[in-house]
Amino acid sequence: MVKKLIPFLDLKSINAQYRNELAEAAARVIDSGWYIHGQECTAFEQEFAQYCGTKHCIGVANGLDALTLTLLAWKELGKLKEDDEVIVPSNTYIASILAISKNRLVPVLVEPDPQSFNLCPNNVRKAITAKTKAIIAVHLYGQLAPMPELMAIAKEYNLLVLEDSAQAHGSELNGKKAGNWGHASGFSFYPGKNLGALGDAGAVTTNDDELTQTIRALGNYGSHKKYENLYTGVNSRLDEMQAALLRVKLKYLDAEIARRREIALAYFAGITNPAIQLSRITQAPSTQYSQLNINHLASHVFHLFVIKTAHREQLQAHLDAQSISTMIHYPIPPHKQQAYKEWNAQTYPVSEALHQNVLSLPISPVMTDEQVNTVIQAVNTFPPN
Repeated sequence: MVKKLIPFLDLKSINAQYRNELAEAAARVIDSGWYIHGQECTAFEQEFAQYCGTKHCIGVANGLDALTLTLLAWKELGKLKEDDEVIVPSNTYIASILAISKNRLVPVLVEPDPQSFNLCPNNVRKAITAKTKAIIAVHLYGQLAPMPELMAIAKEYNLLVLEDSAQAHGSELNGKKAGNWGHASGFSFYPGKNLGALGDAGAVTTNDDELTQTIRALGNYGSHKKYENLYTGVNSRLDEMQAALLRVKLKYLDAEIARRREIALAYFAGITNPAIQLSRITQAPSTQYSQLNINHLASHVFHLFVIKTAHREQLQAHLDAQSISTMIHYPIPPHKQQAYKEWNAQTYPVSEALHQNVLSLPISPVMTDEQVNTVIQAVNTFPPN
């Protein structure tokens, strides 16, 4: 495979910045002789909870487990029951929906705002029935969903809100970070995330004491006390090695987000090709991208920089020919997946259009200004057929 001049995400270079500290953290764990539920996990949970502004953080094995265990815990606590409906965006990654299905709850797909890609409050309100009990608010691509409006709807209808913050570590709205808006939030620390481990890892954040205790037990074989099991639980724990590595990388998360925002501003100001549509920033005062400044981007951490074009395949080939790597997030909408074949005949026009037209440009904290300018120039010189 030929290495791209501009890779989509250069994880090796990102982690190389902190190699010495990561190696020291790994050695600390190896030398401790304690590898599960030890001091590193406890310390990371405290540090990440403080970062998010929440009372609790519970480390789990991955982001899907974070969502699945939270819904399961609400079932154990009597707040949800089988066949209750859970509203979820129709254009999300399938993990958001799998967590609902695995708990024998009913996913209700709702069309997003076509400009911001996140949940549309009006569509959420229209989807509420007597069986609706929860909303999964996905902060897609790194931008916070419209949480003040969604929380107001949830309060009006007495609904639980679970944030899917897998792509939004550090995004903020009205002084409140992702993970501290809903009744709970699931995070992924998959290596490609803005806060990425060197393997699978995840966490739940919440301010609910009872929910915290229940999730901890469920993720530890249903055990709250050794050899005593309250629930039929699973094994989903954040191991000491990943916790130690995440503690290192958490210290640099804000600086990496700041660099992502600088690149995003350059893209917004520089991409002028009329065949390209840029996403809407919810805190921006207008649609004039040249007027954006860094203060407008607090709600977005740019896990991905996603554009729309009716000429996606041609644009992708054009960029590939110039050794610029891109990705499609995501090519097939959930309701068209074989896993949910019972939905295949349904249509969600907004979601389907997004899945057909979106393309993710490279964005990472190790990109140089020269690389950013190369991407901008390549996009602007793309001639649609």
